[in-house]
Amino acid sequence: MASVAEVKAAIDAAMLHVQEGQIAVRSANDQLGEAQLSLATAVEGSGHESVQAAQAALAQAASELQECLTATLHAVEQAETYVATL
Repeated sequence: MASVAEVKAAIDAAMLHVQEGQIAVRSANDQLGEAQLSLATAVEGSGHESVQAAQAALAQAASELQECLTATLHAVEQAETYVATL
């Protein structure tokens, strides 16, 4: 059985991976924002259905990235709560 210190260290390591993932999600969200702006500029004035679908898909992706980030923040909070009980 692992000691309390080993469990805490393992949780810390896992949370480091989560933080790295959060950085990647934030970066992806930034890139997505740039893509949205570029697309909007490129197709300005177009009412084509495909353009609208592309813009909607990018907006959905941005929303889902935000949901992902929120979930990881919740995971970190819960892990910290657990560590505090050890």
